[in-house]
Amino acid sequence: MDLPAGEAAALEQVERELRAQGALAESETLPVIGADGAGLRDGRLGISIEGQAVAGLFARTCGLGDAPAGLAHLRGLRRLDLSGNRLAALPETWAGLAHLESLKLDGNQFAAFPAALRGLAGLRELHLDWNRLEAIPGWVEELSELHMISLYANQLAEIPAALGRLRKMHAVSIGHNRLTALPAELWQLGALELLNVAENELTEIAPEIGRLAHLRSLDLGHNRLTAIPETLGELSELTEYLYLSNNRLARVPAALGRLSRLRYLNLTDNLLTELPEELGGLAGLEELRLYNNPLSALPESLGRLARLKELHAMHALLERLPDSLGELSELRVLNLNDNRLAALPASLGGLARLRELDLRNNHLAELPESMSGLRSLAALDLRNNRLVALPAGLGELPGLEKLDLRWNKLAFAPGWMERLKIRGCRVLV
Repeated sequence: MDLPAGEAAALEQVERELRAQGALAESETLPVIGADGAGLRDGRLGISIEGQAVAGLFARTCGLGDAPAGLAHLRGLRRLDLSGNRLAALPETWAGLAHLESLKLDGNQFAAFPAALRGLAGLRELHLDWNRLEAIPGWVEELSELHMISLYANQLAEIPAALGRLRKMHAVSIGHNRLTALPAELWQLGALELLNVAENELTEIAPEIGRLAHLRSLDLGHNRLTAIPETLGELSELTEYLYLSNNRLARVPAALGRLSRLRYLNLTDNLLTELPEELGGLAGLEELRLYNNPLSALPESLGRLARLKELHAMHALLERLPDSLGELSELRVLNLNDNRLAALPASLGGLARLRELDLRNNHLAELPESMSGLRSLAALDLRNNRLVALPAGLGELPGLEKLDLRWNKLAFAPGWMERLKIRGCRVLV
């Protein structure tokens, strides 16, 4: 490793400080690794070199109680990861790290925002998850280059308006705190692509959330929301995921159906008794989670979700399924256990790509003959229903690997069951 004398001396100082804390063996030096520290195991240390400067230093879960002051002399340092240590403060001299772009301090013991951060004018990415922070200082707006801030799992009771003045911000993660409200300035982050405010104590979301025109991922789950604004439907770039789970929602707005490019929607653990037909407009949806809601039916427009691969609607009060279910030609997983289904639509047999079907703990007395069309089915769970007979077509399903029929009242075991067992299918009766 050929470094200029000044850079080499600064690195040696850092190594001495690490040895003094037992993070580095007496005869050991910091090994050179990849640029982002990927693949480095916890408890191991390493540096990355770019040109003639130390560009990255990685010391995760090394038992550090003090941050090495010598790092301040590594003037070309761009990436620093000290996650999983016992740090509660940073040296004031770190304010001179003008080129630092990424700082990861997750899983430490910070109770206050480190004052040394104030001078890091070039910082783009800041991680302080799983600390003990109780407040964010107003001077955070001076970190004008910040693109990403993650403060998950702290003790924050409020977010300052100053955070909303960081106009280059692309990602904000402030979940698992003690927030009861969000500042109006947050909705001015026009470049924001990811927002996580889950696991707080929020009771409402302002309609101005619709201004986040570039938002791709939104997590509002695990709060105390009783309603969500219609303006959520204006987030036309919302493509990755939308979590609304574990709230107190009795309805979702029809405008949600305008999110035509959304791929993942989670509405679980709410108070929903029905869903609007407009949800059929979610043309890009690939996974829909609805379980633990008192739903008695699903909208007929469900069949328009042409790209849906997984539908999870267990632990509800479903008494019937829409005939359009069979139009979900891309569906691979269908979980409907613990409902009140007494019959299945004949269209079910149209799910030619379905691999997993869970119908346990329902009220089914018979199955449609059309189930012979489930040519890709690998697992079928029919436990604890009211079945006395089975369609012969089940014995012809070529990919079936497991058939669970326990706790039914079958009058006899058809001959095709033995043939399934002989070819390797696990049959439980």
